Amino acid sequence: MEDTKKQWHPAFTAALMLELKKSWGNLVFEKEHNLNTKPLEIDLLVIKKNAAVMVENEIGKLFKGHNIIEYKSPKDHLDIDTFYKTEAYAGLYKAYGKTVDAIKADDITVSLIREAKPERLFRYFKEHGTAVSNPHNGIYYITEEVLFPTQVIVTRELEGELHAWLKPLSDNAEEEDMRRLFRKISKLEEKFDRELADSVLEVSVKANKQLVENLRGDGNMSQALLEIMEPVLLEREKQIEIRVKKECIQEGIKEGIKEGIKEGIRGLVDVLRDLGHDDNEIKSAIMKQYHLSETETTEYL
Repeated sequence: MEDTKKQWHPAFTAALMLELKKSWGNLVFEKEHNLNTKPLEIDLLVIKKNAAVMVENEIGKLFKGHNIIEYKSPKDHLDIDTFYKTEAYAGLYKAYGKTVDAIKADDITVSLIREAKPERLFRYFKEHGTAVSNPHNGIYYITEEVLFPTQVIVTRELEGELHAWLKPLSDNAEEEDMRRLFRKISKLEEKFDRELADSVLEVSVKANKQLVENLRGDGNMSQALLEIMEPVLLEREKQIEIRVKKECIQEGIKEGIKEGIKEGIRGLVDVLRDLGHDDNEIKSAIMKQYHLSETETTEYL
């Protein structure tokens, strides 16, 4: 489960940042925000610099000043306990302000995001009379009987053109969602945007290998894939080359130090011999000076 989390969560953060790109100037993203102690951790905290400025994205319409986001990968559960845990995290976030009531309760929202609709959670809402509204495809508001305005986002139901970055974060992605992702990536020009997109691409490709293989059979798409993947592959090759060079340099330094020590021992042996010391005396001297075993001293005598 930990490996899965490491794989999906960074890709989700990258995807959501790309979704909200038009509002970057007014947003601060804090990944894995710690709540006082390490075990309590918010997946993503999004802070609006100016709470009055609207976010240009359906997902961000509910946002206020401080927005707690919990992401569940395709294999993770999103149940009523997860719902209340995230509400509790939001409460703790409010309580851990720098001064008393520094963060206002009415300036906080909660978002829970998952690919598939959490049917049991919605059944719980219905059974307990919790009002749920659906203002946009895949976006559900729970604003009554909760501490903070809350939305549950079902990425599978989102409009593809509006949410091209989140839709492919699935282990059962639709062909059109992958094609759309490739088209979006091919149009990116900024290095940081490409880095974020690479994170989404890597997870999506790994989780949908068969679909990607099928797309490679399409001549036009195969060429597009090569063009998109080329910068990723080149960057990986560059990083591998840097790492190998660094390891070689470190190994060379180690070998150089070893050779330097050997030269030092040989020099000491020559000096002691010139002073008339016999082999036993020289052996004792270099064993003491260089912390060698009796066997190791034999190559110098």
